[in-house]
Amino acid sequence: MIRYADDFVVLVNGTREQAESQWDEVGDVLSEIGLRLAPEKTQVVHINEGFDFLGFRIQRHRQWGSDRWHIYSYPSKKSVANVQRKIKETTGNNTINHPASYVFTRLNYITRGWASYFRHGASKTAFSDLQHYLWWRVWIWLRKKHPNKGLKWVVRRYHPYQGWQPSTDGVDLYQPATMAIQRYRWRGTIIPTPWTQTPRHATT
Repeated sequence: MIRYADDFVVLVNGTREQAESQWDEVGDVLSEIGLRLAPEKTQVVHINEGFDFLGFRIQRHRQWGSDRWHIYSYPSKKSVANVQRKIKETTGNNTINHPASYVFTRLNYITRGWASYFRHGASKTAFSDLQHYLWWRVWIWLRKKHPNKGLKWVVRRYHPYQGWQPSTDGVDLYQPATMAIQRYRWRGTIIPTPWTQTPRHATT
């Protein structure tokens, strides 16, 4: 079982029927640590079908260009939709009168935090897609903010560098695609659980 707070995943090496047969036993184990199975939120799926956990989509895919299969984790569709919603809200019509530096700072907080959380997964494509969406929303916002200015003026005003990274008043718009992927370092049983506690971790 993999658990984080009230969220958990139970992995079974067997068939769907074998997994479903463990339902009551899993419920008994969870009750010992103050948790319970919520039937409306619990599902039994094959790893090839995949499942969402803590914002990640975890699923086994065939490795591109080979016959080998690997389990990948990457931002779930719901996670992508949530961050896009926040970007859209921050660049909405109700923020047109806000200073561009303030809006850029808010966007940086949203996108850098999101990318940092998902940097341990296979998220490079998601980061690139998010950057395209971010720049598209910012471009629309800038055109609405300066309706009487031409395209060249907006580019000169908000793109002081070579390339297309928007910047204003010393605030550079963060580029999610620049977030480095860092594979998560598996630590085995170093992290204590109710089943792996050692005397060093046990409470008195």
